Amino acid sequence: MIKKKRFAIILALLLTVAIGISFPQLFYKNSGNSIAHGKVHAGTLENAFKLPYRGSNFKYFSPLSYFILGRNYVHSSAHTTVINSYAKCETHLPGIKFSIMDCSKKQGGRLWPHRTHQNGLSIDFMTPLVKNGKQKRFYDGIGIFSYLLNFDSEGKLNKHVSIDFETMAKHILLLDIEARKNGLKIKKVIFKINLKDNLYSTKSGAELKRRGIYFAKNLSPKIDKLHDDHYHIDFEFIE
Repeated sequence: MIKKKRFAIILALLLTVAIGISFPQLFYKNSGNSIAHGKVHAGTLENAFKLPYRGSNFKYFSPLSYFILGRNYVHSSAHTTVINSYAKCETHLPGIKFSIMDCSKKQGGRLWPHRTHQNGLSIDFMTPLVKNGKQKRFYDGIGIFSYLLNFDSEGKLNKHVSIDFETMAKHILLLDIEARKNGLKIKKVIFKINLKDNLYSTKSGAELKRRGIYFAKNLSPKIDKLHDDHYHIDFEFIE
């Protein structure tokens, strides 16, 4: 009985701390315009915009990352770009649900273990998955463990589930289109190098290639291996 009471007290304390930490995330209001200082790998973010935890066809991948760690902030122009691109996805990719992963902290700066994500212009997106021609969403619910998924050289997670390359390519195209309406463009996409041919072989992937959207060509084995469960996008301002 004493052990149960101690456990209940500890649990209550942990919940109280968690609520206290998440309080600023719950009541933060977006206003004005953001300022990105420095670069994606060495910078800070002023007047950040908070991405919503969920929308009609998207959600943030982890309550821990969102409410406790506060990794859900972006530059105001990137915020508009992401929200508008998902609105377009409802028309171009009806019925598909998307997951946003790590973005930036409220003031930017180093976001462990990422090398970038420092000034509100870097966003990770979970690769959409398909099984027997239908979207597979089970893995959307595993939170931070989404970063630990491993795919083979053909983009297969297992014999039944694989990356939906067409949906991924279409989403990137819509992001680039909406970014350019907000003074941004895609500077770089980081995605596992040996999966790019699979991406380019789709209809929308061919358009990505035609538009010249840059995909990282030289990655260390460690970084390359980590970028199959998600695609990392760095935005930059159009000069």
